[in-house]
Amino acid sequence: MDENISTLKGIGLTMYEAQAYVTLTSLIQATADEVSKSSGIPRSKIYDVLKKLSEKDFIEIEDGRPLTYVVKSPVEVLSREKEKIDSQIEDVIVRLTNIYENGMSQVQAPIWRIYGVEKIINQELEIIQRAKNTINMRIGFLFEGEGEALIKAFKKRRNLKVNILASPTCYINNEEINIIKMFKDQNINIQKADIPFVKVLISDSKEMMHTYTKFSQDKREVIPETAIGIWNKYEDVARNYDERFVNQLEKIKKRKNKK
Repeated sequence: MDENISTLKGIGLTMYEAQAYVTLTSLIQATADEVSKSSGIPRSKIYDVLKKLSEKDFIEIEDGRPLTYVVKSPVEVLSREKEKIDSQIEDVIVRLTNIYENGMSQVQAPIWRIYGVEKIINQELEIIQRAKNTINMRIGFLFEGEGEALIKAFKKRRNLKVNILASPTCYINNEEINIIKMFKDQNINIQKADIPFVKVLISDSKEMMHTYTKFSQDKREVIPETAIGIWNKYEDVARNYDERFVNQLEKIKKRKNKK
């Protein structure tokens, strides 16, 4: 199946409607007979198909004998449909997240182990997306692509108060990464600190994510296949870690002010 037709079907057009629209984008304007011949849609179906496309605002119909069917710009039509789908997806995210979080609160022991770098990073991004007020992070290392993903997530949530304590550098694919510079260049609040080879993300003093991994002996580079995340929703535990984080942050700020 033509990729364009497949995509149009994915946004709600029937097979014949998609074929007719794709055909008209090359013809620009045509009679029903011309669209039928070029697209292979039976003459018995073409008038109804074109009428439906007009109702969906993909084409216009000009009066005359015979009627002329004029295609609307794909940029105009598909941008409109994309906005509609994006809005619908956002609504679904909100509704399902509310259901998900309500279900999570009913779980007896809210601690989960997460294996695999991609799943760990995705869980971190979900926690950031759910956060209401604050994100505090200790970063002793980063996985490949993780720094960029975190920065993108923080930029989307500019209302959050973000504090990061981090080791100056880490190694990814044998390349030294300046963690402090990476985040500071994006105007994200980060302080240099003596952080062990561990990563901790705390959201609103309510949930947190610990990430551990093994390292190579030479450059202390992450061995991704050994990574494990511990996602914890015990509020007492998260609050305790958050208090310790804030205390460490305040001490670092005081030392800086004395210099």
